[in-house]
Amino acid sequence: MSCGGPHAVDCGKVLEAVYLYLDGEIDFDHKHLVRSHLDECSPCLREFGVEHEVKLLVARRCGGERAPESLRESVLERLRAARIDADAAEFRTE
Repeated sequence: MSCGGPHAVDCGKVLEAVYLYLDGEIDFDHKHLVRSHLDECSPCLREFGVEHEVKLLVARRCGGERAPESLRESVLERLRAARIDADAAEFRTE
C-alpha cells in the first residue's frame, strides 16, 4: 500500500510494523517514525485504525487469553499475502 506521497518511511514498512507498534514491542526511535507517518498519512492511519479495532475485538472476545504464537504467525502471514495481492492488483490498474 502506498498513498503516493513522500514520507520518511515507506507506507508498506509502517503497516508491517503496526502490530509491533500496537503491542508496544517496538523501540522508541521506530515508534516515533511510525507515529509521525501515521500523523501525516491518512490511508495508513485508516489501516492502523482497522488493525487497532481488530486487536481490541480479539482481546475483548478472548477474555484476556493469549492466542497461540502459531495462530499469530498464521494470521500475519495471511495479512502479508493479502497486502501483496492488493498491491499487485493496484499495480495492474495503474
